[in-house]
Amino acid sequence: MTYPNTLIFVDLASDDPEAAGIFYAEVFGWTNEGRPTGVYHRLVPGDQFKNKDGSPSEISNLHIGIFNSNNARPFPTPEGPGAAPLSRGDRKARIWVMVSDDDTPERILSAAETRGAKILWKNHYWSEFNGYNYAFEDPWGNEIILWGKAGEKPVVPDSYTRE
Repeated sequence: MTYPNTLIFVDLASDDPEAAGIFYAEVFGWTNEGRPTGVYHRLVPGDQFKNKDGSPSEISNLHIGIFNSNNARPFPTPEGPGAAPLSRGDRKARIWVMVSDDDTPERILSAAETRGAKILWKNHYWSEFNGYNYAFEDPWGNEIILWGKAGEKPVVPDSYTRE
């Protein structure tokens, strides 16, 4: 293989894709596109990735899909594979979101919690990847981890957990 397979986007499960799309649009400021509304929603999380100098690169951000757990599309037949319960509390896929320099994890966590999310943890420093982390579970059971850049010589507050 000369060129690797490319990740296009990741899907989150919801029994109400329209409400989930609105949730993420309000919490993160992402574009919410019904494709079609109520069946599948595509979230466009921001603009182009940035170059080291802060200018926009030619690389666009990944997309996140929200599929209906009662009829996951695509599927070879119109009736889909059948309803499936949402996963809650189990070990499952997680998505990581880089907190913009124009935002704060505290604002995001507050906005998410106000809209029905459960805060899982906050104020953690992960030394291996030099970042500050916070996490919440959305109202549909999906786990979202926020990532904050710690910088070249981070000063980690004493109140943070560490790894």
